[in-house]
Amino acid sequence: MGKLTTHVLDTAHGRPGANIKVELFALTGDTRRAIKTTLTNDDGRCDSPLLEGAELGTGEYELVFHAGDYFAALGVKVPEPRFVDRVVLRFGIADAASHYHVPLLVSPWAYSTYRGS
Repeated sequence: MGKLTTHVLDTAHGRPGANIKVELFALTGDTRRAIKTTLTNDDGRCDSPLLEGAELGTGEYELVFHAGDYFAALGVKVPEPRFVDRVVLRFGIADAASHYHVPLLVSPWAYSTYRGS
């Protein structure tokens, strides 16, 4: 059974990114359809898969992480506008029976991602 999961690591402070708003969208051409909005838990993960089983289909998706709000809530002093604010990750799912894990490593100045396991 396929599923989509994520987690956030705060590389500036060396800890999980807790309480970060995450939005998931399905993309069809230039159209974005909102699927889910959630918050990361104390471990930087979502409490359940973002999509699972029949909900997960092949196609293009977008995750939006509200990283700037997270760092602001921690009291991190950054100039306005923020260099890293909302991190948008657009990716494709080619095999809906597989596990797609999309982690985010983020600081106020940089971010990266990869297909995890």
